[in-house]
Amino acid sequence: MPRTLGLSACLALVVGNMIGSGVFLLPASLAPFGWSALGGWAVTIAGTLCLAACFSALARAYPQAGGPYAYVAEAFGPEAGFIIAWSYWIGVWVGNAALAVAVVSNLAGLAPVLNSVPGLGAGVAVAVVLACTAANLAGARVGTGLAKVTTVLKLLPLLAVLVMGLVLLGRDGGAAVVTPPTPMNGSSVMASLTLTMWAMLGFESATIPGDKVRDPGRLIPLATMIGTAMTGIIYLLISALMLALVPAGSLARSPSPFADFVRPFVGDGAAALVALFAAIAALGAVNGWVLVAGEMPRAMALDGVFPRWFAGLNGRQAPGRALLFSSGLTCILVLANYSRSLASLFGFMLLVSTSAMLVAYLAGAVSLLRLRGRAVVLAGGALVLVAVGGVAYAALAIVAAGAEAVGWGALLLLAGVPVMLAMRRG
Repeated sequence: MPRTLGLSACLALVVGNMIGSGVFLLPASLAPFGWSALGGWAVTIAGTLCLAACFSALARAYPQAGGPYAYVAEAFGPEAGFIIAWSYWIGVWVGNAALAVAVVSNLAGLAPVLNSVPGLGAGVAVAVVLACTAANLAGARVGTGLAKVTTVLKLLPLLAVLVMGLVLLGRDGGAAVVTPPTPMNGSSVMASLTLTMWAMLGFESATIPGDKVRDPGRLIPLATMIGTAMTGIIYLLISALMLALVPAGSLARSPSPFADFVRPFVGDGAAALVALFAAIAALGAVNGWVLVAGEMPRAMALDGVFPRWFAGLNGRQAPGRALLFSSGLTCILVLANYSRSLASLFGFMLLVSTSAMLVAYLAGAVSLLRLRGRAVVLAGGALVLVAVGGVAYAALAIVAAGAEAVGWGALLLLAGVPVMLAMRRG
């Protein structure tokens, strides 16, 4: 397998998969919690960094492809690895359906016909998935090249808001602050934790295509930690600026808080501009997760716990069969639910995807504790403390996600048992 991916590609995959279109609505969703939302961000960022450090250490010790699957299989055996990977893989292609719907939802602000013509929105969502699949079928270099472009584009509006906020503070000083900081409330911090937690999913993305990365033992951990920290800091700063500079009531009622914030700077075209960038952000995430959805079953097939058919590569060294199969399932899910509203479809699929991710994160952190005596890079008291922090945060995130998310997570795990037993008999 040619190792074509460098640090920039891995970093684009991490940041691109973490930042979707949801970040453009987060300030409004977090506004009811006031300054307690920053407490939720602090807990989420600290916990995610602990999990990222766990996956980084595991990537240094076991730099092969597969990410969560490889680490759990190494710690607890191929059967446990299969169950976690099965759940995670389903979560990825289901979540990709939600992201494709998000692309269309944002484009509908520019072209209302996507909402008015029955089935048109679903058709465009399928076209988005197929286009990203075609990019990844052309090879990892093309897929990650698209990830780099969309990551830069999706960062532009976020950085613009930061600059605008700093300009306001620099020009008006304390007079620009309309909502001064207030003491944090524990219950509000916990309530905001659910929203902030979803925004940080995807930090592990660079660990999946490990066998395509140059010097994976060094570059994957580097991209994982830098990408996670950078994304968390951007989210935290934007949330603080929005809370300080926009009246809380207006922020909570805003259907497009970013557009309202930048309108004094760019004029009435702000809403269309933000909708366009939000669609690009979701498109970039679809592209990155398509890559992950193809690499995960391939890694399982190479280990013999999934049909060997999925291990096949095309002429561009891309897992063509796995990519087409995973994206086909995503398209079927979108088309089977086209009659539902975009909002309800997005919410349902996001819940299923989140539950699968959280289970994989918890299993990864537990695997590090199990493996710490087998590899030198996993030894050390500080890393054990970080792993314990990761386990605690992942468990807290599962509880915060609610009973419905836990139920879906359990169903995904159980659904993999018959497949695993069939593979063992085979």
